[in-house]
Amino acid sequence: MKIVVAGTRGIPDILGGVETHCEELYPRLVELGCEVILIRRSCYINQINKISSYKGITLKDIYAPRLKSLEAIVHTLLAIFYARKIKADILHIHAIGPAILTPLARLLGLKVVVTHHGQDYLRQKWGKIAKTVLKTGEWLCVKFANELIVISELINNHIQQKYKRYNARVVFNGVSIPVKSNEATYIQSLSLSPQKYIFSLGRLVKEKGFHGLIKAFAKLNDNEYKLVIAGEADHADVYSEHLKQLAKENGVVLTGFIKGEKLNELFSNAKLFVLPSFHEGLPISLLEAMSYNIDVLISDIPANKEVKLPENNYFMCGNWDDLKNKMEEKLSHKENISYDLSMYNWDKIAAQTVEIYKKVIKRN
Repeated sequence: MKIVVAGTRGIPDILGGVETHCEELYPRLVELGCEVILIRRSCYINQINKISSYKGITLKDIYAPRLKSLEAIVHTLLAIFYARKIKADILHIHAIGPAILTPLARLLGLKVVVTHHGQDYLRQKWGKIAKTVLKTGEWLCVKFANELIVISELINNHIQQKYKRYNARVVFNGVSIPVKSNEATYIQSLSLSPQKYIFSLGRLVKEKGFHGLIKAFAKLNDNEYKLVIAGEADHADVYSEHLKQLAKENGVVLTGFIKGEKLNELFSNAKLFVLPSFHEGLPISLLEAMSYNIDVLISDIPANKEVKLPENNYFMCGNWDDLKNKMEEKLSHKENISYDLSMYNWDKIAAQTVEIYKKVIKRN
C-alpha cells in the first residue's frame, strides 16, 4: 500500500502533537509493509532536519508559506495534487483544518482517511473567520472521508451527536514506555535539581494555560521548587511574548522546543507534571508524563477526564487558586506511582490503522 500523509508540519523533531503522533505511528506502518510518503511543510525545514527519509518513511518537502492562516491550506492543496500524481492508494490527512480539502481529494479519485485530532476551532488563538474555516473542515471531512479516525471517545460522541456519523473509528493517541535517563547534565545547566521542579510541556499558546500556571506557581508558599515549561510558539505573537516576560519576572525556566535526551532528562527528574490546558484532543504530553510514572495534575476538561485518573489528579480548569492549592498538596507528598497505559500502545494503534487502510482499499 502506498500511503501519502498530509496535514502535519513534518517529522522528525518538529513541534506539535500531530507531529509527535506521526513520528511514532508511521515507522511502525513501514514495518507492517506500508510504503509511506510523508509531506512536510517547507517552512519548517532547516539544515538540521533537511533529510529525505526517516525510519523507512520517504519525506517529501512541499512549499508552504510561513503564515498562520495560509500554511496548512496551501500545503494540503499541493500535497493532494502530489498524491494524485504518484497514484497513492490512500491519502491520510491529519486534523480538521487541512481536511477542508477532503472533497477535492475525493473528486480527484483519491481514497481519503482523515484523523480528527480535536475541535481546533475551540482554540483561543483563532479569530472568527479561522474558526468558521475549521468548523467547515470538520463538517466536510466527516461527510466526505472514506474513513474517519477520531483519537478519543469524546470526539466520537461529538461527531455522532452533531453530524450523525456513527462509523468513525476510535484509535487513541499512544505513548512509548521510555528508558529513564540517569543523567542530570542538562537539568543542571538550567540550575535545576532532581525532584525539585514542576514540569510542563506544550506550545506557547493561550489555550495551554501556561499564564495561569505561572501565576499559580508564583503564589506557592513553598519556594523550594522551580517551574520549567518546555515548548515554543508556532508563530511569535503578543501572547507568547507576554508569556516569556511573565516567566522571566517569576523565575520560571523556559527551555524552548526540545526533544530526545534533554526532554528525557526533564521528565525523568521531575517531581510533578502539570497540564493546565483549556482545550485538548487527547494530550500526548500527558501520556508521556504518565509513561515516566510522574505524579500529574491536569485541568478537568472533558479530554483530560477521559484518561480516567483519580480525582486528586484534576483541578478546576481556569481556577488558578485551586491549581495552586492542589500543587501544594502534591508537592508535600511522596508517592510511588504507576499507570496502566496498555490502551495507548503504539504497536496496537499501528495495527488498527493498517486494518482501516485495508478496509478502504478492499471496499473499492
